[in-house]
Amino acid sequence: MKRVSVVSAIMAVLFMVVQVVSELYLPNLTANIINNGVATGDIPYIWRTGIFMLGFSLISILAAVGNTYFATKESQQLGRKLRTEVYQKVEHSSTKMFDKYGTASLINRTTNDINQVALVTQMFLRMMINAPITLIGASILAYQKDAQLTKIFLVVVPIMMVLIGVIMYFSVPLFKSMQEKTDRLNLIFRENLTGVRVIRAFNKTAYEEKRFDDASMDYTNTAIKVNTIVSSMMPMMTLIMSGTNIAITWFGAQYIADMQLEVGNLIAFMTYAMQILFSFMMLAMIFVMVPRAQASAKRINEILEGEVDVLDPVEPQVVTRQGAAATLSFNQVDYRYDGAEKRTLEDVSFEATSGQMVAIIGGTGSGKTTLVNLIPRLYDIESGEIKLNGKNITQLTQKNVRELIGFVPQKAVLFSGTIRQNMQYGNQHATDEEIWQALRTAQAEEFVASLPDGLDSRVEQGGGNFSGGQKQRLAIARALVKPADVFIFDDSFSALDFKTDANLRKALKEDVTQGILVIVAQRVSTVIDADVILVLDEGKVVGQGTHAELLATNETYREIVASQLREEDL
Repeated sequence: MKRVSVVSAIMAVLFMVVQVVSELYLPNLTANIINNGVATGDIPYIWRTGIFMLGFSLISILAAVGNTYFATKESQQLGRKLRTEVYQKVEHSSTKMFDKYGTASLINRTTNDINQVALVTQMFLRMMINAPITLIGASILAYQKDAQLTKIFLVVVPIMMVLIGVIMYFSVPLFKSMQEKTDRLNLIFRENLTGVRVIRAFNKTAYEEKRFDDASMDYTNTAIKVNTIVSSMMPMMTLIMSGTNIAITWFGAQYIADMQLEVGNLIAFMTYAMQILFSFMMLAMIFVMVPRAQASAKRINEILEGEVDVLDPVEPQVVTRQGAAATLSFNQVDYRYDGAEKRTLEDVSFEATSGQMVAIIGGTGSGKTTLVNLIPRLYDIESGEIKLNGKNITQLTQKNVRELIGFVPQKAVLFSGTIRQNMQYGNQHATDEEIWQALRTAQAEEFVASLPDGLDSRVEQGGGNFSGGQKQRLAIARALVKPADVFIFDDSFSALDFKTDANLRKALKEDVTQGILVIVAQRVSTVIDADVILVLDEGKVVGQGTHAELLATNETYREIVASQLREEDL
């Protein structure tokens, strides 16, 4: 792509040079027709020169088309490359990047900001090349036609430069602020779309409409202001050009009367003067657009140059699937989020082997989700050691670690497509038999079989055509389809009724005989059959053992149980 990109840029420049040279030569031919043809009545000369003019005009048109094609190709290739790099950087970064910038901002940077950079690249390959060449060439040719008339530019050019400077002074900060306001607009719109049910349930439609309208009005006012300032450039430039034409005509007429200037040369000089002034206008448009693209480029670079905190080792070790011999261990693991004074997890230690169910329970904010997010290296630990099948996961590539893990997040995420495509997300070679077995274990077989198209039934964006419990069961089945040594269920049974929950846990114990089950749960009934229960309190493991052991020895666990079960149930 890099080679093609360089070729496109070079071709765009070459075509623009041809276009400018052709356009600069046309006024000279016009002068020759008037001076040597019209003035002398030489009709054949007029025809010959006219044919030359048509030829140069055709060359100019073809060159303009060629320049536009290659400039557009180059700018769009740049946009495509940037989008790919930003997307890959975000995909390979830890979730800290999402926490820092937010989804709305990342989407805006990947679309609007990159479009701004691509647009200015196209303008650069057209106007930024055209303007200086035309400016220099037209100035030289105008001077050759009449040196005295060029003194007019000593007055006109400074006025134009002052005008452009004033417009840039007021417009550039507004262009930069528009990017931030676009982020805000996207954020509110995205929140309203994803939270539409909550908004309606709380009867906050009018409130959210006003919030969106305020953000939209803020953006609109800024856009109106900046575009009004920029649009004033055109009439001001027109006024200056008209004044320049009047001055050239006034002084040129005197020179013609004094036999110091030919009529054809005056016409050519006026044309060159317009080309000079238009060149200044093109430069002004670029100087106005560049700061906005510069702000966009800065926002893009924040992503591309952002520090990747979860890195693969230079010389990674390799861990393979062990099945019945799989092991997982935490050894004095500490973790804290960026900027946090207090550790989220502190001195966490436990071990698990294949066939065991490890349950994690604790109060809200005790660090349960953080703990399981450390296993697939969504975050890297501050100190301590996590081992998977006897290997320290920081010495393994992220891909290698995640190949051995089946993961179900707190929020069940399904992708648009079919149920089969979602089931094969972690194992593209999974057979229908394997998929149905996973659905059976996840207690999803019955409702999937009842659908008209079965595994080929449509899944809308985010799984919007399924209930919360159905989405959770499908997400669990998707994880089970994948051959893995560790299956992580992060509070993935919360939308299930007690009967389905119990049946699912029973099926997991019976069907997943090779692999470690790590379950995060709020309900005691979900963890009661676990081989090992970890009780977390403010990031520390305050209890570890079976349900019976913890009930007898751990006060924190007893309080959790007592808050959910009646005394006679105990």
